Amino acid sequence: MPTKSNNIGGRGGARPGAGRKKSAVKEKANNGNPGGRKLEVLDIPEVEGVEMPKPHDFLSAEQRDGSQLQASEIYEETWQWLKKIGCASKVSTQLIERYAMCSARWIQCEEMTNKLGFLSKHPTTQKPIPSPFINIGINYMNQAVRLWNEIFQIVKENCSTDYDDAAPQDDLMERLLRAREGR
Repeated sequence: MPTKSNNIGGRGGARPGAGRKKSAVKEKANNGNPGGRKLEVLDIPEVEGVEMPKPHDFLSAEQRDGSQLQASEIYEETWQWLKKIGCASKVSTQLIERYAMCSARWIQCEEMTNKLGFLSKHPTTQKPIPSPFINIGINYMNQAVRLWNEIFQIVKENCSTDYDDAAPQDDLMERLLRAREGR
């Protein structure tokens, strides 16, 4: 009798991002190249005059309350950091834009939670319920973290020098605190 496989309807296989992450080239070289394969070290020269790709307009769109979305600023900070460490050409602008948008939306949800509180009224029963901005914010934060991990994995795999400077991801909480104070 044939056995059933767990792959019902052809919907199986490895999940994207599953499994052990690749080691950095610098880490492999420092450990004596334990795998024995030829290491491809990219020493990316600093190119003068490389312009940052212009962020799309939706990253700084005017919001319903009249404020500007902060995604354009996050995009620029991230791109400048990538350029500084020599990896700007390795990360797609679409990935940076998605990261910037999710980060900006997370900040926006946090601002709304601070403004309106943690509770809301149910539309039909009028009883208190948790604010929907909390769960929406958590979803955007999780997406931003996943996208940042993708960006940082590209940096880690392609950078042959140390990157000890502050990363834009480190500044998100500071940006949130500044927004709370109205700066």
